[in-house]
Amino acid sequence: MHRFVRRRALLVIFLGATVLGVFSAIQAYNYVALFSERPQPLAILLGLNMSYWYAWALLAPLVLWLARTYRFERGKWVRALAVHVPAVIVITFAHAMLLGAGRVATMLFLAEREVDWWLGVRERFFLYFDWEMMTYWAIIAASHAYDFYRESQERALTTAQLQTRLAEAQLQALQRQLHPHFLFNTLHTISALMHRDIDAADSMLGRLSDLLRLTLERVGTQMVPLKDELDFIHKYLDIERTRYGERLHVTFVIEPDTLSASVPNFVLQPIVENALRHGIGPKVGGGRVEVRAHHNGEWLQLVVQDDGYGVPADRLDAFNTGVGLTNTRSRLEHLYPGNHTFEFQTPAGGGLAVTIVIPFAVDAELMEESRSVA
Repeated sequence: MHRFVRRRALLVIFLGATVLGVFSAIQAYNYVALFSERPQPLAILLGLNMSYWYAWALLAPLVLWLARTYRFERGKWVRALAVHVPAVIVITFAHAMLLGAGRVATMLFLAEREVDWWLGVRERFFLYFDWEMMTYWAIIAASHAYDFYRESQERALTTAQLQTRLAEAQLQALQRQLHPHFLFNTLHTISALMHRDIDAADSMLGRLSDLLRLTLERVGTQMVPLKDELDFIHKYLDIERTRYGERLHVTFVIEPDTLSASVPNFVLQPIVENALRHGIGPKVGGGRVEVRAHHNGEWLQLVVQDDGYGVPADRLDAFNTGVGLTNTRSRLEHLYPGNHTFEFQTPAGGGLAVTIVIPFAVDAELMEESRSVA
């Protein structure tokens, strides 16, 4: 991998030198043609300018190594200056030597005349030292700019990964809070049944066992298809029907294309539980709970509505801060920050409707996992 990166860097340097050489040759040819009485052939100007930039291409890897080994960083400026100040003189002189060799070869093969290499080296070193020095510092600056950019991108990526892991850890912590909450309420119901209906309590324990097995299979899973979430709700309601009997009526209105939508694992259970406890529980004759799923363009709408007595305005804040709903709200905020709805409404006929609106997304992997589990 490192060898490939080095080869790519050398190729970029070579191509850059080629482009600059051709551009400089054309500029020199136009200048000589317009302002000089002794025009030069394009081939000679091309050879001289290509020699200039190819000489820098040969020296560029060394300059880049110096730039990355002795960087201008906080606390290292003195050391960097101590290295780069003499280095710019040495590199500039080396470039003059390489350029002199290229000039000798160009003039010998294209102009068929000999030139003094050493004289050319001294002349170009003293005459063009300022320009050569600026080229050296330009390479140093470009190296630093690229390194700082790459490091900032790596830091951004690392930060994003850490934030993702933190969010996942927080979501898992919320789930661990949610499961004991549900288990406590169910065991409390079983305890109450033990004193008046042993068979019903035994049946409820069996259903709880099935539900806990399904729950443990999904520990650590953040997203599931809506179909799996509804299967969980059906098993949960089988337990609750043991307690409510004929007083509980549940209706599901689910659009078929929503079954494959990705939803947060365990998102509906606390809402359904609150509908039973606060909506159906207080009514002597029981009531009805309706669970709806609707696909509206880019959004998935989930609604849990009951026809109970509703929640008075003075109790709505306390109702909102219950364990299950608080965790649900926190999970939605982690998963869809600023891109979801979680609200309570009082329908015209009474009761309470809890609405969740999240982006509609279908996860093929989740669906495949769901089929394999089934």
